[in-house]
Amino acid sequence: MPDQHSLFLIDGPAGKLETAITLPAGEVRGLALIAHPHPLYGGTMDNKVVQTLASAFVQLDCVAVRMNFRGVGASEGAHDGGRGETLDWLAVHEYVRAYYPDAPLFLAGFSFGAFVQTEVARHLPSRKLVLVGPAVGTCPVGTVQARNTLVIHGELDETIPLAHVLDWARPQDLPIVVVPGSDHFFHRRLHVIRDWVTMACRT
Repeated sequence: MPDQHSLFLIDGPAGKLETAITLPAGEVRGLALIAHPHPLYGGTMDNKVVQTLASAFVQLDCVAVRMNFRGVGASEGAHDGGRGETLDWLAVHEYVRAYYPDAPLFLAGFSFGAFVQTEVARHLPSRKLVLVGPAVGTCPVGTVQARNTLVIHGELDETIPLAHVLDWARPQDLPIVVVPGSDHFFHRRLHVIRDWVTMACRT
């Protein structure tokens, strides 16, 4: 495994996947896979929400793993609507899991990345699923296990209206953390994401 922060090119189903891995300062208590927003609209693993999630998990003594989806940065392949991206995360998980076989798994994603992580969760049981601004209505986001899921959404999100997320959550009895005054990108509200993840995902 790397020093505290390292970049890797990991073999995926469609080619190399550019992956950033950040280690906590102390004992590893978890493994967090963090997915970025839609690659066709400028989403990368350096997105501020994704970096905030990574920072929060590192503070919780988790290994934080970010990956550029296929076709983004140095990652090879082309956008696949979530299908190939799910397979890519499974490949990255297999690579990292070899170093941390017993660490509890956390899956987190922002917008399109939240949708992808709901698909990954069907293959990999996780301690907690963290969905920030999930792309309900634009992606086929399915049902989740309410007791293991934290959903954070902006009150004034114009990209993914809060009403759509509530309609998705209601039949699942799934609570939503609504951030007052926040848009889709949580400008000036990133600390709220950090605080909720820190509270909900302590190992």
